[in-house]
Order: sequence, then C-alpha cells, then structure tokens
Amino acid sequence: MTHTDADAVGGRLVRDIRLDFPAFASSGHDRPTAYLDSAATSQRPTAVLDAERDYLEHHLAAVHRGASAATGESTTLFEDGRADVARFVGVGDREIVWAQNATDALNMVALGIADASAGIGGRDAARFALQPGDEIVLTEAEHHANLLPWQRVAQRTGARIVPVRVDEHGVWSIDDLAAVLTERTRIVAFAEVSNVTGMIAPVAEIAEIAHRHGSFVVLDACQSVPHRPVDFAAYGVDFAAFSAHKMLGPNGIGVLYGREELLDALPPARTGGSTITKVTLEEAHFLPAPHRFEAGTQAVSQAIGLAAAVRYLEGIGMDAVAAHEEAFAARVVDGVAALPGVRIVGPQPGERRAGLVSVSVDGVHAHDVGQFLDEAGIVVRVGHHCAQPLHRALGITATTRASAHVYTTADEADRFVSTLGEVRGFFGLAREAS
Repeated sequence: MTHTDADAVGGRLVRDIRLDFPAFASSGHDRPTAYLDSAATSQRPTAVLDAERDYLEHHLAAVHRGASAATGESTTLFEDGRADVARFVGVGDREIVWAQNATDALNMVALGIADASAGIGGRDAARFALQPGDEIVLTEAEHHANLLPWQRVAQRTGARIVPVRVDEHGVWSIDDLAAVLTERTRIVAFAEVSNVTGMIAPVAEIAEIAHRHGSFVVLDACQSVPHRPVDFAAYGVDFAAFSAHKMLGPNGIGVLYGREELLDALPPARTGGSTITKVTLEEAHFLPAPHRFEAGTQAVSQAIGLAAAVRYLEGIGMDAVAAHEEAFAARVVDGVAALPGVRIVGPQPGERRAGLVSVSVDGVHAHDVGQFLDEAGIVVRVGHHCAQPLHRALGITATTRASAHVYTTADEADRFVSTLGEVRGFFGLAREAS
C-alpha cells in the first residue's frame, strides 16, 4: 500500500501505530478487515491491555478500604488514574467522578437535579431545583443518552423540553440554539460532536450564552474526548460525560466531570458504602466529591486501563489525532459526493466535520448496506445510532456510518467509498447520472 499524508498521525505512520493493536495482527489475508466502527467502540492497544493485566495480576486489592500496604498501593494506582484523566481534559482531580459509562454519568447529573427539585440535598442543592414551566434545552440531534434522562427530569419536575431544530442536513447552529433560550431556561445539554453528523459544536461560545441566561451547561463529550483536544475548564461547561471504550480504553467505565463546587452540592444518584462521613438510622452525611458519587466497589482495573489509554493518546498528540481523523472524513465525504443516489448526512463537502461520516443510500435500507459492506470486509455501524429524533427530522429510518481512529488508513477510507458505490447496482437499482 502506498503511504500518503493521510497515513500518518503526527510523527508516526498509521502502519506502525497498528502494530500496537493486537486486533490488527496479520490474519494471513492480503486485505484485512477494515474496522470503521470506532465511534461505537474503539480497539485497544497492548499498553492498555497490559496495564489492566498487570494490576489484576500483581496489585489487586480493595481501594479506600482498610489500612494494609496492599490497599494503599491499589488506592494509589486508582487515584493516579483519576489524575491522569483529569489532566487529559484540563480539570482538577476532585472534578472527575467514575461512572459505568457516559450514559450512566449523564443520568447521575439528571437524577441529582431531580432529587434536588424534590428537596433532597438541602440548601446547597437548591440551586439545581427545577419548577414547573422551567425549560431544558436540547438539540434535535442528541444521542438518547442525553435525551431520555432529561425527559425523566421534566416528567418529575414539570419542566419542559425545548428543542433546537436541525436543518435538512441534520445540522444546527449556535444562532438556532440562542434563539430558543429564555429567562426560564435552566439547563442546556448538547453534544460537542454529533455521533451521526460529525458536526463540531462551538462549546465555549454556547456555554457563555447559556450562562448569561442562568443555565447549567451539560456536555456530551463521547465523540470529542477520544478524538480531539478537550479542555472542560476552558470551555466553561458545568458538567460533561465521556466513555473509556470509545478512546482505546476498557468497557465498563465512564467519566463524569463537574465543577467542584457543583459536585459538592449535587445529591448523589446512588448511595451506599464509601460515600459517607456519618450514618445514623435516620440520615446520612456525604463526603465531598468525587467520592460522594462512587458508591460500592469501583471498576478499579478499568480506571487504570483508561489512564493507560490517556497516556497512549497523549503520546501521539490530540491535535495530530484530530487532524488525521478529519482528513479521513474529508476523504470519505469527497468520495461519497461523487456517488449517485447516496446522501451525505451532516456537514457537506468542504465543511469541517469530525472523523465520522453517515450516509443514506436511496432505495436500500441501511442494514442491507451494512451487510454488503461486511461481506466485503468493512465493519461499519448501521441503524438510528440511538438518535431517532434526528433521523425522523431527516425523513430517514436509518443511516450507515463509517468512523475513524488513530489506526484508520486512507486505503480503508477509499475501500469504504468504492464498495459503497457498488451497493445500488448490486440491489438492481439503476445508476443515475452524477
């Protein structure tokens, strides 16, 4: 294969990066499977697998419980992992809370606000309380993880969901969002990068406008933290969530970021061991963040694996990662734009987008498109991508999505485009003039 600028990430060739990932070990075939589903779940480098294995084989012990040397060592590794993750997203250690995944993290915020609205948490939590008629602003492009929890909050409090509508490509603007904010807006929740369209939102500008309206800003950072430089403190958001399994890390662990003073006031969604300072039969007093939110035994090896993923990505450089993936997306979009009967969802050719591209093929269901690609050795995601309102607004049931990470090659982008171009002919649809 000929190596181009698109086959380098920073100072390393993608060919060499792929050697770090056991999943891409030679299978003996001339053309290995093209893995273009990293937006759903990324592959893991040996450094991450080794970090988890080393902990489990040599350092396994309870954390924050007991006074043994083993517990102390395990706790140090666990908390060092928290520090690595905090540094990666530009915040303090106490502002990083472990969750099961990003969906869980967003639910922790929503449930805490619902509890505060019911009077739980006392005077400190009252700042979060919603009243009937208060407004929760969401975009029509949100993943269900950043929609359903807010629907539940609205049902419990009498607040109402106010949508930011998308255009015919599934894209919205900061002006669209600003136009729906009112004096009743209390929460503004949105994704930095859409998992369907690849649109990149101007987070800091949105946070500034939302705060002028007295709103809390909740960021879904699932498709941004793994793929581009992120600084939550500089953004000015109040809460944010992301998952390890999309950023070369383990399953079963996610991250909730919250500004320190807000986390210390937010009622914990789950309660139990390790979260308290004092318990009687009648009441409990909770620790400061982050431990007030981390009830029960935590995903310790996964946290250590996530920290290893952070260090791996830092070694490559997030500016380089973003540039590589955006080049992949531009290559795919330019290629798809020349295919008759294929619709590009999201930013159009020449417009900036993150490293994922979703398409709709006229006359062919996305599941059939995905099966055709799969038989050609190309792994993609098909369906509504947990974003039914967005697909409904676009008038389509499902899309086919190709997405990149540090190990994705230019050849894989070209294979996706060329194979996609064969789909309509295979299903007997007439080729239209482009």
